[in-house]
Order: sequence, then C-alpha cells, then structure tokens
Amino acid sequence: MRTSATVCRRVAAAGAAALALLLAPLATGGASAATPDADLPAGMVAALERDLGVPRAEAAQRLAFQADAAVKVRTLTQALGSTYAGSWVDPAAGTVHVATTQPSRVRGPMAAGVTAVAAERSLAQLEALGARLDAAGVPADVATWYVDVTTNKLVVESVAGAAAAVDVAAAAGLPADAVTGATTAEAPRTFIDVIGGNAYYINSRTRCSVGFAVQGGFVTAGHCGAVGASTSNPTGTFRGSSFPTNDYGWVQTASGNTPRGLVNNYSGGTVRVTGSQQASVGAYVCRSGSTTGWRCGTIQAFNSTVRYSQGAVYGLIRTTVCAEPGDSGGSLVAGTQAQGVTSGGSGNCRYGGTTYFQPVNEILQAYGLRLVTS
Repeated sequence: MRTSATVCRRVAAAGAAALALLLAPLATGGASAATPDADLPAGMVAALERDLGVPRAEAAQRLAFQADAAVKVRTLTQALGSTYAGSWVDPAAGTVHVATTQPSRVRGPMAAGVTAVAAERSLAQLEALGARLDAAGVPADVATWYVDVTTNKLVVESVAGAAAAVDVAAAAGLPADAVTGATTAEAPRTFIDVIGGNAYYINSRTRCSVGFAVQGGFVTAGHCGAVGASTSNPTGTFRGSSFPTNDYGWVQTASGNTPRGLVNNYSGGTVRVTGSQQASVGAYVCRSGSTTGWRCGTIQAFNSTVRYSQGAVYGLIRTTVCAEPGDSGGSLVAGTQAQGVTSGGSGNCRYGGTTYFQPVNEILQAYGLRLVTS
C-alpha cells in the first residue's frame, strides 16, 4: 500500500508507446521468518558472493537474520505509529536500527537487539514533503527523490547537479534542513526488452519476461503492454496496466498454461518464493533478468519517485542492484520473499548502477490477485 508520497499522483501521464520489459516467474504466500540452507539455491549464494562479497558459509545466517529483523520491524512500526521514522539493517554486522521521533517507545520483546535512533521528522512527515514535490510537478532534470531513513532526509537527485535539486525543493516550499541535494550522472530509463529468456510476446511485436506467477496468470511491469494487449508463450491478455504514475500490470493466461511459484536464477535452476514480506533498508536483494541474469545488491529506500521521459512513477523501491536493457520487469527477491518487479534505472552491470522496482504487494492489492507459492 502506498504512503502519502505516492497517493498524491498529480503528474500528468506523458504519452508513451508500448515498452517491452523482462520478468521471471515468482510466487509467494505466507511470510517465513527463517531461511535455512536448504532454501538457498547455489545460484543465489554465488550471486551474493559475487555482487556483495558475502561469504558462502554466512549467506544462510545473514538472510535468516534479515528475515527475523523484518518481523521485528513490522511489529515496532505498528507500535510506534506516527512517530516511526524508518528502519534499516546491516546483515553483515547483525544490526537493526529503528528511527523514531520518540526513541523511548522502542521497547518490549520485539525491541531486543534493536537500536533506537532519534529522528527529527517521522517517515510520514518526510514522505508528505515528497508529496508536495510531486504536487508541484517533477521537472525533467529531476531524476528521483526518496527518503533516506539513515539520515532522516528527503534526497532529491538531479541530472543538472545537486544545487539544481535543492532549488527544485525550495521552489516547492520544502524546508532546507529536511532536504539533501544529490547528482546523478544518468537519468533513469525503463529497461526495454532486448534479449529473450522466459520470454512472452506482446501483440506479436514486443517481448517481455514473466514475473510473479499469480492465480490465473502473472504480474508484470505496466509498460510491457496496455489493457487488452494479447500475449503468446504463454497465451494471455493484459487485464490491467498502469504506466506512468505506477509501473504494474497483470496478464490473465489461457487454459493450458500453468503458473509456477518459481524465479529463474539463470544458473540452470530456479528459486522458490515463500511470501512477500517487505524487507528493510539495507537488506540484501537479488534480481532476475534475461540480459544480465541473477544480480544482487541492497535496498536503499522505499517510496521513491522516479521521473522517466514518459512521466513520473511513484512509490518505487530504490536499490543498488545493477540492471541493463532487457532486464526490465525482472523479479526482485529478498531471500525467498518477493519484493517487486523491475521498473527502470541508470547505470549497468559493468560499472554498477541504480535500479527501481514496483512493489509486488501493491500490484496484488491493486488487482485483487494472489501469488502462487512453490
């Protein structure tokens, strides 16, 4: 579900041609707090080691830690209510931080092992500032904004430089002490399909990859196709699609197609998904895409606004996972928990980059869908 930063959807949708994205099949069900060794395919362990330097012997322990941390954070978030200012984890160090405007309220059994961090503004207050920026209209030279919970600031990135980002925030009436300006060398873009792999075709012209399997079909990124567009391999029809503002859609498949609760790990195997429990900032996540395969990184922020050339998209997950054209729409998982589908980003897998994901739980809620579990 979106917060105030994404409820305020007032950027006019720019006309955009149908774009092809890539997804890999996923499934989810109830949340699981543990990630035993048996649940970790070799491809995932290898990718965590390659992309994040996680020792193979520690992968299961670190993923189990962040899964348990997610349960604690969820409970504390509910307890803190409007004073909650965000949370983040460091799986390597085994630390969990919860920020709040009232640190004394971080108490009880779920607070064991959690470090309370005093914050000047709550998460809702910072996201409300972001909503004001959205309402004012996101200029073309602003690439993205997001809440950095570790600094309790609203970060505004601009391709024109940090000073330009600060000026945009000031023009929208945002307080200077709540905003950090940043520079991005490359504007985000949608990752258009280039190379196949678990591919499906839209109107026999463009190609994407299946994302998370749901009862009756699969979910995908919205810029893959408009409502009514037909698909093949598997055969189906787009029953829902939203882009920009959102970047999600779902395809109802014809009889004879069997949705599976799996994600291609591009190592000759699959990864099963057991739920869609939202991970925390700092958590390890891995993405499946047909161009660069299985890649891992960490979550930097939630509810990020990104301005593509086609228009602004709100409520995205910002990550350090790399991606390239053709990876667009791929599945994002934290351990065995589904997180989102690839929307777009900047950079590449040779030098690194930033990739944004449409949260999967929002897609499910928008269309009343249920993920298929392995």
